[in-house]
Amino acid sequence: MIEAKNLTFAYPGNSKPVIDDISFKIQQGGIYGLLGPNGAGKSTLLYLIAGLLTPKFGEVTLNGVNTRLRLPQTLADMMIVPEEFELPKIKLSRYTAIQRQYYPNFSEQDLKESLESFGFHGDFNLGALSMGQKKKVYMCIALAANTPLLLMDEPTNGLDIPSKASFRSFIGSRMTDERTIIISTHQVRDVSQLIENVLIMDHNQIVLNRSIPEIMNHLCFISTNDPALIAQALYAQPDVMGTRIAIPNNGTLETEVDLELLFLLATNHPDLMERVFQTPPPFTGNDSQFNSNPL
Repeated sequence: MIEAKNLTFAYPGNSKPVIDDISFKIQQGGIYGLLGPNGAGKSTLLYLIAGLLTPKFGEVTLNGVNTRLRLPQTLADMMIVPEEFELPKIKLSRYTAIQRQYYPNFSEQDLKESLESFGFHGDFNLGALSMGQKKKVYMCIALAANTPLLLMDEPTNGLDIPSKASFRSFIGSRMTDERTIIISTHQVRDVSQLIENVLIMDHNQIVLNRSIPEIMNHLCFISTNDPALIAQALYAQPDVMGTRIAIPNNGTLETEVDLELLFLLATNHPDLMERVFQTPPPFTGNDSQFNSNPL
């Protein structure tokens, strides 16, 4: 389990913190989508989780151990794929031989299958690859490491449409109950079919940390031209097919989660979002406090 306690971080020379006194827990197992606008602190949070940055206050623990200590047993349990990185100008086989020393569950077979899903075959020089190819190869290596925790920062940036489809396919096929993957992205549609839990960041804070089933139990997302329904919406977004709306779930309807609409609701009306998930059970569309569109 990952736990952040009163986590605060500011880069040197900046008085305003990028992460400001946040606390949250992430249970083991599942794919988490870490969503937020550019500059919200998503990448910084991943680096803090990985222990690559030192918080000003607070700490992040993985299974009770402070990740900033960078203990060998903790490092063997996690791997991060940054948005930007370089690979050495050596053969793939030599690089993976080095990686195997640090990750005891590294699988050559998993690596081969993942690489083939992106069209890579045999041994090749990592230095001869384009940036997009390097990203694909490094993601395959990260998956083959089979760490209980995998952190991925904007993994679909720079990938073409077929590669994004391959990414979703091999991520889904490599999941186990013991593995946790956190994918930071502002490309919501690229991960919408994958994620099982949603973390949304805005203004240096976590404004939502819920599972997809929890969200479905409390909210419905539909497209409509019905003025009465639109008037009851928690959030409404005009669309070419009508108006996409988020409304409280009164227990009679189950819909897929519209991550874009959820993101807009959470970042524009965080207080309203918090009330939606309060207990007792979900608010209904007849509740008077929700009979007007907050837009």
